[in-house]
Amino acid sequence: MKRTSRDIRTANRYEVLRRLIAASPTSRQELAAATGLSLATVATLVGELLELRLVTEVGFEDSAGGRPRGLIAVDASGGALIGVDIAETYVHVELFDLALNVLARAEEQLRPDGSRPEQVAGRVAAAVAAVVDRAGTRAGRVLGVGVSVPGQVDRDTGVVEYAANWQWHGVPLLDLLAELLPYPLHLDNPLRACTVAELWFGAARGRDDAVVVNLGTGVGAGLALGGGLHRGVSNSAGEWGHTTLVLDGRPCHCGGHGCVETYVGAPGIMQHLRELGPHSPLLHPDDQTATIDALARAVAEGDPVARAVVRETARYLGAGISDLINLLNPEVVVLSSWVAARLGEPLLVEVRRAVARHALRRPLAATEIVLSPIPTDPVSLGAATFALEGALRSVRQRSGTTVTTGRAAPTGRAVATGRAVAAGSRTAPSS
Repeated sequence: MKRTSRDIRTANRYEVLRRLIAASPTSRQELAAATGLSLATVATLVGELLELRLVTEVGFEDSAGGRPRGLIAVDASGGALIGVDIAETYVHVELFDLALNVLARAEEQLRPDGSRPEQVAGRVAAAVAAVVDRAGTRAGRVLGVGVSVPGQVDRDTGVVEYAANWQWHGVPLLDLLAELLPYPLHLDNPLRACTVAELWFGAARGRDDAVVVNLGTGVGAGLALGGGLHRGVSNSAGEWGHTTLVLDGRPCHCGGHGCVETYVGAPGIMQHLRELGPHSPLLHPDDQTATIDALARAVAEGDPVARAVVRETARYLGAGISDLINLLNPEVVVLSSWVAARLGEPLLVEVRRAVARHALRRPLAATEIVLSPIPTDPVSLGAATFALEGALRSVRQRSGTTVTTGRAAPTGRAVATGRAVAAGSRTAPSS
């Protein structure tokens, strides 16, 4: 699509605020150097952000004799953002201030028989209400809610086109949530959320080309190419978990056989454990989290079966990551999400060994393979940035009044503060 001048201005405003969040306080001159924008453009954009009360002046930097430069920082109290991580077995929600510091968390479990769209929407609404209450945040201070859901999503319509593990097809998730939540809503999936979180705060920061491997119940690969998030023509890039790793291999929820996900996702790891230790006490057949936690503890204690399971998982994961390295030639591959966090360094060591056996030498020599350094839930963090971008995309000045639009309740109920009104529309973020 051809970008309008407003699209470009919105993107520039977002980039300036992103740099400020990552490195506050800073000067307009430093922002110009970091973004590649002219000093005059940065000064104008900072002026707009000051008027929106998203940033604030915080004094001057030390001067060696010249005119001291004014410093600006994010106004952390200027609003709140909510990030929602919907996974196959839980809903995790975090509420952030504008500096993306976590103010409150809540989690709801999803049972296998509780994955109907209406049930999931209800769990999300309950967790969102909980974080708003725990943080003591007035509803009108919430600038938006970013929602990450596994599967292929149309973020313009708010529809989950396909979620393999739940067999969802064409689910209007944002419409369901808008009936329950009075906030602007922005939908995407965990591959994009994790990648943005790594670009802002993690191992991909300052890198032009990165792959973020999301290891959970499901598996995927978020892509940052040329310094920006790569979505593909239908927002479907990164479905690496459903590429074929073993011909005629294990059946997958997607209808295929031998997909990467069936060997390195949590259910696939549990299958390795069944095969290598059929009677292992580490296996909790109906609880993925308990099994992976037990496996991680057993590896640390030197249990031979647990170590064999991690090696077997890394063997498949390394082969799949080698394909990504050979194909994309990234600077860094980041192992992210809850399975990678729990198995940690033992998994990383084995993956590096496996990749070294499969990847071509030249691209491998240019690639680091690391664990995500983000201490909080990267999906919730990334989802919150979608809400921030949506808020920036939709703000405009009308006679000194800021109007914020986003997907909200179809009944037209609005959340008002002293300076903002949230109204229903189909505005979507653009990262």
